[in-house]
Amino acid sequence: MRAGGRNVIEMRRAQLSFGDGRIADEVDDLCEEWMKHADQVLTDDQIVTAVYEALAKRHPKSRSRGRLGAPAEVVLRLLLLKHVRNWSYQVLEREVRANLVYRDFTRVGAGKTPDAKTMGRWGVALGPEAIKQIHERIVQIAQGNGLVQGRRMRVDTTVVETNIHYPTDSSLLGDGVRVLIRTMRKITKIAGEAGAKLCDRSRSVKLRVLDIARAARAKGKPHKERLERAYGKLLNSTSRVVGQAKRFSGEIAEGVKRSTDILKQLALEGLRRELDEMLPRVKQVMKQTRARIFRGDTRSEGKLLSLFEPSTEIIRKGKAGKPNEFGKMVKLQEAENQIVIDYDVYARRPSDSDLLIAAMETHRARLGRTPHLVAADAAFYSSRNEAAAKQMGVKRVCIPNRATKSPDRKREQKKRWFRNGQKWRTGCEGRISVVKRRHGLNRCRYKGETGMKRWVGLGVIADNLVNIGREMEIQAAP
Repeated sequence: MRAGGRNVIEMRRAQLSFGDGRIADEVDDLCEEWMKHADQVLTDDQIVTAVYEALAKRHPKSRSRGRLGAPAEVVLRLLLLKHVRNWSYQVLEREVRANLVYRDFTRVGAGKTPDAKTMGRWGVALGPEAIKQIHERIVQIAQGNGLVQGRRMRVDTTVVETNIHYPTDSSLLGDGVRVLIRTMRKITKIAGEAGAKLCDRSRSVKLRVLDIARAARAKGKPHKERLERAYGKLLNSTSRVVGQAKRFSGEIAEGVKRSTDILKQLALEGLRRELDEMLPRVKQVMKQTRARIFRGDTRSEGKLLSLFEPSTEIIRKGKAGKPNEFGKMVKLQEAENQIVIDYDVYARRPSDSDLLIAAMETHRARLGRTPHLVAADAAFYSSRNEAAAKQMGVKRVCIPNRATKSPDRKREQKKRWFRNGQKWRTGCEGRISVVKRRHGLNRCRYKGETGMKRWVGLGVIADNLVNIGREMEIQAAP
């Protein structure tokens, strides 16, 4: 039975075709070393059920009515292959269509490859909670196969950048004007000339932004005064656009700007919501610009770094090549064989030293034992953390105290076990480098805070699958 746009969700493909069998025979010796073992991991019922339940929430009757859709196992494998290779959805579609190995791994087989837009909707439906469940289950499978014993633990933090340009006050104001005018153009196209008329200031604002860019390169008092004048003109133009957008929004709400076509009226309501969402952000940018330019206040409350990713934070990790990073703080926690047993995306950047005790508790909860060795860099050190670790039963706390003046402490940090523990800890740096280069965790391509959690979670799962597959291949070798 067809039901407008809905698909019936299945757990697995009910029956393989003759073509599927031929493909499997052809690619049996072409798969990469990790693929066969990762394929076995992904057949787990709990993993497939987590995907099935997430997809079933898209519509109330997805389990029983609508067209026959892609099974949950196919959705999962396509999304994970995307993150294993760090592809876009468009590249994923093209590669799966053209490659028999990928068709076999994803269970698409001889069937039609889903299009990129459909796979994008699946990615949104598979939210952060379901991805977290899948990750935890994969860690359990790794432990069941003897890849993770839980005797050692290492933890580190990094920054995953949001997909924004470098933020300057002038560019943010330019973004705000561009979005508001574009939205008002769409409203005018639907509602006609009724109510307030659109005054397009996009060209003058663009010229002001260019003036500011030129003035900012020069130094000296005359150039500073020129910069302030240019910002004053830009703020004035932006203020006029904001006032106009408020009038447009109010006239849609009052029925001045309307359409007799019900679909167009719904589109108008959607555009009004876009204006109402963007207006407070543009006002905040205007506020922080005035505070910085005219009062010298660089720490304006509620400072925005992007109109499109308002949750973005500025994070300084002390890197010479990149002193300022714009994104979210992420914690990666590992055990043996480079398996990431836990990850977290923080809404607000915490201090590294505040994360260690919770990380050890998570290790014990996930793996059922307290680690014998805990290793981290100096940012995680505090006397409270060291005492808590020993109280929990950790035998060797390998976290350096760079500020110590105690001769005993300095001798302790020169012992062989401590130096070996720190050598093992540096593997965290390697793991962070790999997930950024191989799985795209250098910059998040999904939108919003939930998009960041989905991006990080799928990237970590993809990395774990590759490492688990390689370790299982080593175990299986004669």
